[in-house]
Amino acid sequence: MSFILNTLTPIFGLILLGFILRKTHRLGENAASELNRLVVWLCLPALLFNLTAKAELTDIWHTGFVLTFTLATLGTFILTLLWRSHRGAPLTTASLDALGASYANTGYVGIPLCLFVLGDNGLAPALIATLIVVSLLFAIAVICVEVSLQKGQGISRAIAKVGSALLKNPLVISPLIGIAWNLLNLDVPAVAGALLTLLGDATVPCALISLGAFLAHKQPGRAQGAPALVSIKLLAQPLLAWLLATYVFALPPLWASAAVLLSALPTGTGPYMLAEFYQQNAAVVSRTILLSTLGSVFSLSVLLIWL
Repeated sequence: MSFILNTLTPIFGLILLGFILRKTHRLGENAASELNRLVVWLCLPALLFNLTAKAELTDIWHTGFVLTFTLATLGTFILTLLWRSHRGAPLTTASLDALGASYANTGYVGIPLCLFVLGDNGLAPALIATLIVVSLLFAIAVICVEVSLQKGQGISRAIAKVGSALLKNPLVISPLIGIAWNLLNLDVPAVAGALLTLLGDATVPCALISLGAFLAHKQPGRAQGAPALVSIKLLAQPLLAWLLATYVFALPPLWASAAVLLSALPTGTGPYMLAEFYQQNAAVVSRTILLSTLGSVFSLSVLLIWL
């Protein structure tokens, strides 16, 4: 039990601090957004570049893990999309709900959790999972929303828009640059390496405080259906990942544990940002993020005891 407390308390403690600071107005109204920009544009890209530029690439790539996490994530997304569509939700709404049920918070919670639980070796699966969620899953959701909004005007425009957005996304570009740097056998200059290390070390506290400040905001609109999405996210997705990791791909213990842990993470802020961007009702995804984050304190504790 002490291991569970020692692992989860720093993570959720920082989230709570961000929540309290925002609620007491020690952090301003735009604090969550500004801290998020700092993480997305500086801290996390520096961490991802450092990892991919310096590591043995064979050590940070595991085909079985990639297939396990991808199938569990996309399977959850597709099944939720079909369920919500069957219940009469428009494709735009169904896509955002499906994203809320499958978009694991790998960047803000997954990376620190894997580092605490699995040590330095846990950073590799967290990196891979982040790329899958940020690029592949998010891209598919955007395409679904665009197709719905364009009402049959063609998928090519949506694909082009997604491709352009991904090429401008620092969380996608930074590890790709790091891999290229690695393949070319280039050294990272000492001064640049020290700067990147400082920025990378700031990722965890800034990201978690930003998440806490975001959760402190009240979102207008009805949030009916959020509990069902939370149940899918915290229970169904990790169960599917465990079945795939154990009975289909027979992953080694570390990679299997990482696949289940990363699939069991609460919903990240991506669905909320997408709902806001397309001016859709963000209440459901916002409540899903809040409830899944609170619920994950218990569910991750149980999962860590089991693992």
